[in-house]
Amino acid sequence: MTRTARPSRAAIISQLRLAARRGDRTALARATEQMKTWAYSPRYWRKYLQLLTHPLARLVDLTVIKQGEKIARQKAWDAPAGRVSKSQAPPRTEVRRPRPRVARAAGSPTQPPLFPDLAP
Repeated sequence: MTRTARPSRAAIISQLRLAARRGDRTALARATEQMKTWAYSPRYWRKYLQLLTHPLARLVDLTVIKQGEKIARQKAWDAPAGRVSKSQAPPRTEVRRPRPRVARAAGSPTQPPLFPDLAP
């Protein structure tokens, strides 16, 4: 197995642009794999979040990888402006009501047994 070179921000964005311009699925797959390399390894989290400042990379993260917000939460980094963190949000006063249980339908009495020789 050959080891690929470390992905760079410019390389990932160029692959995403190529995929957007030509509809090249191979370029999109390469860019996605390189983004996953950064997203799933704590070593590259900062680089990954910097990559997400580009709109195409953000779109891929939102639709495929879904790691950007999770990483920021785990690292306890500040939320973007306009969002309220859970600690600053007002407490919920709603009380959830338990759902009514739905009875499962019993097997149909007209259904023949699977093993008629073993029937009592």
